[in-house]
Amino acid sequence: MHRRSWVLAAVVALGAPLIACSDQPTAPSAVSASRHGPPPDLATAALVRGLAHERGIVRLRGAPYVRPALVKLGEALAFDRILSGNRDLACTTCHLPAYETGDGRSVSIGSGGIGFGPARTHPDGTLIPRNAPPLFNLAGLRHLFWDGRVQMGRHHRVDTPAGAQITPAMQRVFEFGALSAQPMFPVLSPFEMRGHAGNELAALPDSDATAIWAGIMRRLGQIPEYRRMFEAAYPGTKFDDMTFAHASNAIAGFLVSRLTFANTPWDRFLDGDDDALTPRQLEGARTFLALKCSICHTGATLSDDQFHDVAVAQIGPGEGNGPSLRDDYGRMNVTGDPADRYRFRTSPLRNVELTGPWGHDGAYATLRGFVEHYSESDQALRSYDPMQLAPDVRGTLLDNSADILAQRDTLLDGVVLTPDVVDKLMDYMSALTDPAARDLSRLVPSRVPSGLPVDRP
Repeated sequence: MHRRSWVLAAVVALGAPLIACSDQPTAPSAVSASRHGPPPDLATAALVRGLAHERGIVRLRGAPYVRPALVKLGEALAFDRILSGNRDLACTTCHLPAYETGDGRSVSIGSGGIGFGPARTHPDGTLIPRNAPPLFNLAGLRHLFWDGRVQMGRHHRVDTPAGAQITPAMQRVFEFGALSAQPMFPVLSPFEMRGHAGNELAALPDSDATAIWAGIMRRLGQIPEYRRMFEAAYPGTKFDDMTFAHASNAIAGFLVSRLTFANTPWDRFLDGDDDALTPRQLEGARTFLALKCSICHTGATLSDDQFHDVAVAQIGPGEGNGPSLRDDYGRMNVTGDPADRYRFRTSPLRNVELTGPWGHDGAYATLRGFVEHYSESDQALRSYDPMQLAPDVRGTLLDNSADILAQRDTLLDGVVLTPDVVDKLMDYMSALTDPAARDLSRLVPSRVPSGLPVDRP
């Protein structure tokens, strides 16, 4: 029998139809083990593997080899405050190992902030518009940032908001796809890293990315240790011939090497280990694969790497969109297409239980709450309770639910999740965590070449 036909036959036999447009999995029928057939758990395991194959869900492969000198340079740069205008925060201030590469906040606090993680504050109450996304397994994504503004384009080129300021020579430096360009942009933002005043980078025009990047390289070039590290990471190239693309690519190499996690129970199960999942996780996987969830959460990363309006409440300062200037039009800010309004990239589900708060703006304080909002999401949005948020964010809820629902993804039409189904989905997602991702303290270096403090919350 053809594999697809076998899978569909097995689904029918076990009473869990593959329903791409259904909102509820069919309750499993009682199946008696045949004397001559496999036990029910093995039959369910085979079924789940078949459904995963049908959905294009595959195991994640381990990190590719990255030369150690590049990883060492990228680690130093990621943790060094010298990349920020006022030398007051590093890339990892908002992507802390102690908070599983996030910061534990709904929306982050950048330049001028005080403290770390959920306790971080800003004297002026200034907030960054979106949640700090986790840094796990980014090499597998073509679109980076919540709106995908850094993305792989045609002919293996990286498309970015900087346009031609990313020169062909810079493009040739990139070794890790879109991820190689991603670190080039937080350093440009006055709110995130560059600051509004008090340093030579802040004095440069916002639109002159080339000058800002060159200014950071001048800083790095004044530190002999960095010059040696750059030239060791890029043999045959002198530091004075390098650009910030070399720094950004090194940070990407560090992320690929140290934050690719592919040893989850789910990966071991997909590799054929029938004992990798608990019975509850296996049943959760079957439930997940019978629901619409697996249409968007697919592939090795469990993300379709596309953009959807899933009716998440708008909190935080927004991106300057709409009449209030406090709205966030998401992907539309990149494409200019009104059809992309309120669409954000599908979150990868790997290590998802570790990466709260959840949603593009961290609107949900618990993973269960985020899953539950997909059930009758129109009602969930209209009744959204901001009291789950930290005090400095509660008052930022924008009353734009009608506009969001006008473009809500039609996949959510009719979706109702009972508490029992939510329980099963939570069980499945617990199988998506690599144990090695639970404690990332080993990533924090004892020092950085600038001599500036290393963030240790």
